[in-house]
Amino acid sequence: MAGFQQRNRRGSLKPREAQHKINQLIRARSVRIVGDDVEPGVYSIAEALKIAQDNELDLVEISPNADPPVCKIIDYNKFLYQQKKKQKEIKAKAVKVVVKEIRFGPNTDEHDYNFKLKHAEKFLSEGAKVKAFVFFKGRSILFKDKGEILLLKFAQDLEDLGKVEQLPRLEGKRMTMFIAPKKKK
Repeated sequence: MAGFQQRNRRGSLKPREAQHKINQLIRARSVRIVGDDVEPGVYSIAEALKIAQDNELDLVEISPNADPPVCKIIDYNKFLYQQKKKQKEIKAKAVKVVVKEIRFGPNTDEHDYNFKLKHAEKFLSEGAKVKAFVFFKGRSILFKDKGEILLLKFAQDLEDLGKVEQLPRLEGKRMTMFIAPKKKK
């Protein structure tokens, strides 16, 4: 399908690089053929092109690094459609990780702590990761140890729902810790 055209910087037309080599663009001497209604096997390129023409289909190189290269006899547009469909399915099946943040101060009192703990439990049970951090304002950076104790207590309280992915670490004015949900059995 060398018919696809694209304009270069000067505005003149140039053939677009195809994703796959098809028909006359295949340079191998012999190819392994696969496809519907075709006898699989190794053929010379001339025989393979003739078989594709007789079936009014295209010869598409699907595995150029194989020895000999593997070609499929199929309508090229149908082949591209199937490729896009496969990519969409793979993308849809990919796990999307949601990260929820919970912010503490170094002097967070018990009520606020419990309130945020309930939210974290809810997030972990829904399958989201929790990023808990203590934000130090001004001179409160002096209470680094309080912040670390708070985060470790938080991790201990969430032990049954999640596991600590990253222990508390100070980055600038924030001490951060990540908790991932435990896999459900």
